[in-house]
Amino acid sequence: MDLGIAGKNAIVCASSKGLGKACALALAREGVNVWISARHQEALDEATAEIAAAGGGAVKSLVADITTDEGRDALLAACPAPDILVNNAGGPPPGDFRDWRQQDWFEAVNANMYSAIDMIRRCLDGMVERRFGRIINITSVAVKIPVPTLGLSNGARAGLTGFVSTIAREPAEHNVTINNLLPGYVATDRMWSVLEAGARATGQDPEAFRKAHFSKVGAKRPGEPDEFGATCAFLCSQQAAYITAQNILMDGGLYPGTF
Repeated sequence: MDLGIAGKNAIVCASSKGLGKACALALAREGVNVWISARHQEALDEATAEIAAAGGGAVKSLVADITTDEGRDALLAACPAPDILVNNAGGPPPGDFRDWRQQDWFEAVNANMYSAIDMIRRCLDGMVERRFGRIINITSVAVKIPVPTLGLSNGARAGLTGFVSTIAREPAEHNVTINNLLPGYVATDRMWSVLEAGARATGQDPEAFRKAHFSKVGAKRPGEPDEFGATCAFLCSQQAAYITAQNILMDGGLYPGTF
């Protein structure tokens, strides 16, 4: 299927590895020009080379921390008129809420709520004027199934979900959509660290904990980053113009609810 987005320009935040890189790679394969960012040059260089080798759209990279004003300024100076925005940021560490103080919460909300909101604020009106825009916020299945050790992430991402629901409908008449993409357990470094933390918190053997965990997933396995990236690319397509204000699960059947 031709997604109809070849030649478009995309900013993919926090994209040197994991889910962000998977999204950038999928978009580039569709002919989208992608601007990727990360805090560390070495990982960014590796991701840039991998995406460039895949062919398709051009890839440009810059060292930028998306959780800072300076990082967001740098990204939008490099790509001032993105057609596609994929918001992403590393999740806060797992732990016990009794140990978290104000600064821990400020950092979590800044990284996983405010930074995405600020990027939307900076990009949305231009997309409306150009009559094309796709905004994807990478959140988490934890928005629907809170993970006990991830209270900081659960809270911050749920806040972003509520905000997006507030603003996502109005720009749809201008062919600008805003959706949240909720990964379940996709095979990234972050996923393995979360499972290890869960095993430690319950005093279980890590291998046994992982096996028991994936037995609860309909697919009986973790997701693949390429599967996640392909889902993101479709939501950015011309064909997805009638999908907006949605929380789209990509979790292999982990979430047990009807709605």
